Amino acid sequence: MEPLTRRLEESRMTNVTASQFEFLRSIDTPTVCNLIEMVAPERRGHGYTVKHLHCPFPDLPPMVGFAKTVTFKAKEKVPLGEAGYMQKRLDYLDYVASAPQPAVMIMHDLDGERAGFGAFWGEVQSNVHKALGALGVVTDGSIRDIPMIAPGFQMVAAMIVPSHAYVHVVDYGIDVTVAGMATRSGDLMHADRHGAVVVPVDKIDAMKAANDKLAATEARIIAAAKSGGGVEAIKAALRG
Repeated sequence: MEPLTRRLEESRMTNVTASQFEFLRSIDTPTVCNLIEMVAPERRGHGYTVKHLHCPFPDLPPMVGFAKTVTFKAKEKVPLGEAGYMQKRLDYLDYVASAPQPAVMIMHDLDGERAGFGAFWGEVQSNVHKALGALGVVTDGSIRDIPMIAPGFQMVAAMIVPSHAYVHVVDYGIDVTVAGMATRSGDLMHADRHGAVVVPVDKIDAMKAANDKLAATEARIIAAAKSGGGVEAIKAALRG
């Protein structure tokens, strides 16, 4: 993508109003997926996590923020050596702190079959990233230090382990796929205990308009199921 085209695309992706943020924060991730299906049927089969991820803080509200995409490894030592790696660490922090904000860290573990060998996320990193504007992380890697995580910092991860091993950032600001969800840096993310989904910014208003219809449809079917009217009552509710 040409630089100007990329800048225009990034501007479009991040042009989210306060009322749109408020709406997205008011609903859970499965509801977001349902609404996307209604207003953008072509998105029904992709754009969300499709593998089980652990969430140690299920009662936290949904994360709604812009993707900061990162790849990392933990099984092997840092190729550049600790001295050479320091500059990359500092540059990485600039990326995390940069616009757009708030951020949701989308982290892909490159260790393949040994993914999760060492945890990038724990007490220190959660506090550092929270200070830089991150709401939490979605990763196919591992996490640790669960009782000491920064208050309010959400974590949705493939596993929990005790060590960070040789964990280090490989790259950032690049396209990644985490638990089956393809993500670009700057994508608008919605995530909670159920997983995560990429939200199409240009469909948010349509999603908001469709929300009442979705809620009414679900309420009608559930009421029929609880009514004692049996299969005929449920069929009638499904027909509307």
